[in-house]
Amino acid sequence: MIIWILIGLAIFIVLIFFVYFNRFAILGNRIDNSLSQINVQLKRRADLIPNLIETVKGFAKHETAAIKAVTDARKALVGAKGIEEKVKADKGLESALKTIFAIAEGYPDLKANTNFLELQRELSSTEDKVAYSRQHYNDSILTYNDLCKTFPGVFFASLYGKKQREYLQITEAEKKNVKVKF
Repeated sequence: MIIWILIGLAIFIVLIFFVYFNRFAILGNRIDNSLSQINVQLKRRADLIPNLIETVKGFAKHETAAIKAVTDARKALVGAKGIEEKVKADKGLESALKTIFAIAEGYPDLKANTNFLELQRELSSTEDKVAYSRQHYNDSILTYNDLCKTFPGVFFASLYGKKQREYLQITEAEKKNVKVKF
């Protein structure tokens, strides 16, 4: 009878090791997937920018500085490596796009153009998806970090060499209100 209890206990302990290993693997995959979704949405937005630029060029030919700023910001986003660099480039693109939309206010024909309006709607929708993807990424990090900090997860995290991961954060400069001047 004692042998069966010891065998059952050994099987239980082995199962716990497998369960925690799998939990870390699943949560790690969820984080990687969340990061991939952010990249997909950033790419989608970057792909919409050239169409927006062409539409604005047709109506606002003398706004070359703003158009160049958006083009340069898009290039920076597409060429960015790593999540921190992409987040920084993304903020630059957001700022440049705000300038373009502010310029559109001065051009009633551009503002009423169906192509421009559709692109503006698509960009707005993509912005919402980027925000949701960032939130999902941070939620996945929270779950993973909770497992790394709580018992018995902290024991298994050290056993499997798992460390806490960093959240996507906004900088102090990004928290300030944007000032738009006309």
